Amino acid sequence: MEGEITNKEKKYITFEELQSHNKPGDLWISIQGKVYDVSVWIKNHPGGDKPLLDLAGQDATDAFIAYHPGTAWKQLDSFFTGYYLNDFHVSEVSKDFRRIYNEFSKLGLFEKKGHGIMYTFISVAIMFFLVVYGVLWYDSFWIHMACAVLLGFLWIQSAYIGHDSGHYQIMASRGYNKFAQLLAGNCITGISIAWWKWTHNAHHIACNSLDHDPDLQHIPVFAVSSRLFDSITSCFYGRKLKFDSLSRFLVSYQHFTFYPVMCVGRINLFIQTFLLLFTRRNVPERAFNIMGIFVFWTWLLLLVSCLPNWPERVMFVVVSFVVTSIQHVQFCLNHFSADVYLGAPSGNNWFEKQTSGTLDIACSPWMDWFFGGLQFQLEHHLFPRLPRCQLRKISPLVRDLCKKHNLPYRSLSFWDANVSTIRTLRNAALQARDLANPVPKNLVWEAVNTHG
Repeated sequence: MEGEITNKEKKYITFEELQSHNKPGDLWISIQGKVYDVSVWIKNHPGGDKPLLDLAGQDATDAFIAYHPGTAWKQLDSFFTGYYLNDFHVSEVSKDFRRIYNEFSKLGLFEKKGHGIMYTFISVAIMFFLVVYGVLWYDSFWIHMACAVLLGFLWIQSAYIGHDSGHYQIMASRGYNKFAQLLAGNCITGISIAWWKWTHNAHHIACNSLDHDPDLQHIPVFAVSSRLFDSITSCFYGRKLKFDSLSRFLVSYQHFTFYPVMCVGRINLFIQTFLLLFTRRNVPERAFNIMGIFVFWTWLLLLVSCLPNWPERVMFVVVSFVVTSIQHVQFCLNHFSADVYLGAPSGNNWFEKQTSGTLDIACSPWMDWFFGGLQFQLEHHLFPRLPRCQLRKISPLVRDLCKKHNLPYRSLSFWDANVSTIRTLRNAALQARDLANPVPKNLVWEAVNTHG
């Protein structure tokens, strides 16, 4: 037909040529065989610059499909270079992934959000009321400590809301989702949604890459793999993760310090929030994020100040932090003992990387509220825009797909997941204790570890 472009008229480039456009200012990606220049768009990308940088010069079809069920496809035309990949090939597992994604879309699963989030919102509101009521109207130390426990669970459930709204899963429009993000994330939990998006989207794209996934970069406190002992450079933070004598000492006992550190892990999240919001980085909606954090610290400090004395105030905060450690532990269980790798993620094996880098936690349906849907970590990573109420439904289909392509589908009980994580940390700790490893030592280190 007149006006159609024939195969002879199409302009083609090789995959090697695509790979050469892999840096800021010259950033191309391929989606379904068509090549797009997103060098300028990276500054306005709602998911931040890291996902595009990680997939620069690659085929990003599966990642794009997973993250963009809506109108984003229409925006692609403005970035089209006019080139196609001449060696474009779709693997069998990618074909199955796209087929099952289309089936979910036709069934309307991405739009059927259920009532779970509404119930969570109500539970958070009730818990907030009970915490304030208990602190203001009772003088009992034990009631105040019970309120601290309740506050911890409030933060856990609110964080799940922030997570889901950050993935645009819970509301009908982006505007309402943004409001939910700022309310649940910044105002209630004190964790900036801007910081969360910055790190979390990079985590999803580069799941369990030691040098690209920020969720595995915990030197000097933790190291899930001995490959971190080589002082690798973090492509996320742009700095070297130096494995020095302090790191060696701390990592050598990480299987003992894991749970105590999780009890104060929330402090690190607060610090990371402030470091991002008050840096020179381009932070989307910085003013709203700072305003939300101001709201959080205002109500929290006022609430704590209503307690009768300083020892009780300190205990109140400590207890609430300890309760939130349950959630911090869960996030580590989902990934610490899964497979890791070095290097940038590859868009050509999106499905494989997500299955190898994640671990599900098996539980009864009535416990779904407790884990916030993230016990189905593999399903969530494959379909990050799918509402949590749909994850249990699709789990058997994902399991069958993994079995068909001989890919891992790990689902452990909460206890077994803890055992697996501690085993991973212990193995790395024992390797860190090897004094033959060429890392700077000091007299304290040698004195403590001379006899093993």
